[in-house]
Amino acid sequence: MPTLYAVVPLYNESATLHECLARVVAVALPSRWTLRIVVVDDGSDEATRAALMNAKARLHNAVTTMRHERNRGKGAAVATGFGHVAGVSTDTEDAVIIQDADLEYDPADFLGLIHALEAIGPRGAAFGNRWHRGAVRAGLKGRLHMGINRLLTKWSNARCGIRLSDMECCYKAMRVGVMREVLPLLSERGFGIEPELVAALARLRVPFREVPVSYSPRTRAEGKKIGPLDGIRALWVTFRGVSPRSDPRDPQ
Repeated sequence: MPTLYAVVPLYNESATLHECLARVVAVALPSRWTLRIVVVDDGSDEATRAALMNAKARLHNAVTTMRHERNRGKGAAVATGFGHVAGVSTDTEDAVIIQDADLEYDPADFLGLIHALEAIGPRGAAFGNRWHRGAVRAGLKGRLHMGINRLLTKWSNARCGIRLSDMECCYKAMRVGVMREVLPLLSERGFGIEPELVAALARLRVPFREVPVSYSPRTRAEGKKIGPLDGIRALWVTFRGVSPRSDPRDPQ
């Protein structure tokens, strides 16, 4: 019976954490699949730590927690979560997906991503695509956000020799075997993990499919953390490609 591991990088999301995890637990996976949540607390504040403890108590055995004593960035948290999954997964059909701790993404979309992985076979990846319905916040800022993401995706496609619609989408799912291949190629600590994951999968020639997903973007005033400098970093990471860590066990 395969397991889907949802890796949740967490940093100062006390207001949304419980609802996010509750939505993940409520996902109706295919009947033969089970779910495990791996939350990596990336040096969060006391309010978020308390929210995580409360959520874990309410959700019982569904959640495994890990913690960085200081904030290292989303990429470092993802690498820590991947490292844990690599150590505990035993079924060759197991898969892993990244789930942000806010409410921008709907875990109900896990189902489509799993179906895509099953259709590909034992070695594959599935990417979410937010822009299939023009899902963008109304107004100039929303259109600008979508436009910048599309430009970054085109740059990534040109550099990696692949064809994606939404490189920056959080929802990236893959078989755990693929994740084990990818993990030593990851070095990005921050939001540069998104283009780096795509570059690593492209280098390894992992077959992939895209799946339409829903998206409810929030503003910086509402807690969004990614900013213009992260876009510049994404350009650099895409240009550079993957830069393996000296020790793949070290999440930096």
